[in-house]
Amino acid sequence: MKQTLKKLVETFGPSGHEQAVRDVINSLVSECADEIRTDALGNLIVRKKGSGKKVMLAAHMDEIGLIVSYIDKNGFARINPVGGVRTLYEVCGRVLFENGTVGVIGMEKMGGSSQAPPIEKLFVDVAASSPETCPVRVGDVGCFLQPMVQTGGHLTAKAMDDRVGCAILIEVIRKLKVSPYDLYFVFSAQEEVGTRGAVTSAFGIRPDVGIAVDVTLTGDTPEPQVKMAVSLDKGPAIKVKDSGMLATPWVKDWMIDTAESGKIPYQLEVLLGGTTDARAIQTSRAGVPVGCLSVPCRYVHSPSETVSYADVRHTVKLLAALLSSPVHPRLA
Repeated sequence: MKQTLKKLVETFGPSGHEQAVRDVINSLVSECADEIRTDALGNLIVRKKGSGKKVMLAAHMDEIGLIVSYIDKNGFARINPVGGVRTLYEVCGRVLFENGTVGVIGMEKMGGSSQAPPIEKLFVDVAASSPETCPVRVGDVGCFLQPMVQTGGHLTAKAMDDRVGCAILIEVIRKLKVSPYDLYFVFSAQEEVGTRGAVTSAFGIRPDVGIAVDVTLTGDTPEPQVKMAVSLDKGPAIKVKDSGMLATPWVKDWMIDTAESGKIPYQLEVLLGGTTDARAIQTSRAGVPVGCLSVPCRYVHSPSETVSYADVRHTVKLLAALLSSPVHPRLA
């Protein structure tokens, strides 16, 4: 599973440019699926047929990135964000563009300010001296360049948000032999710019229940920016609430009961800012009951997002148990 995750996080795939990630996932699940299709927005939908109610599982393929807005007279690429880019994390990092060009993110003088620079103060150095010699052009999209490394039981890379969720769904697809549900595994597009892929896929699938798998913040580092009761190495976080969604109580309780009966460690998550594909599923058509399993992640939306491999494995175990256990009374 580590090799699957390494391949996923190191693949190019900013929002709207998920093709390479989609191809990797397709190759990994094609032998285990009953149906695979790609919809108009670019979501990869993998079905494992069943005779029961429809359960939609969603993890997004896209990652945050940058888009070239103009090239200045000295050949430096000026940029705008694609998704929730945090400029303080990006200065002096490296960017990989879709055409293979690699650049370094630089910053203009800030007059002694210690605050995070606005995006207008950043540029990408691609070793050009003029617009004519610049190897990228307006509209080109880039992602952060950072290989996956392991330190103890923790894994660090760019795009853990949410390739770790994709890796979890891939592992469940491989492991799950029988389920009492009709399962739709959606590897969604454009989540980082407004959960757009989950909007269209949920509309088309018409699920009876939805479960998103994504990352969440932690409160376990010194003086964390957000205080919350989630830590690495303590199991997946079962979401209660975020800024866009209140988990359906019976779905949340279903997750808790399954974790406790299987002796799987878990945490409860209340996230003050941010949301997931679960929000889009929940508000689709006339409404869908939803829950979300979150992988605790330090340094979210940076080139060094960090997760616990034990938490990842426990998330797989919990999700597989949910989908293979007897039919929940609400879905009978």
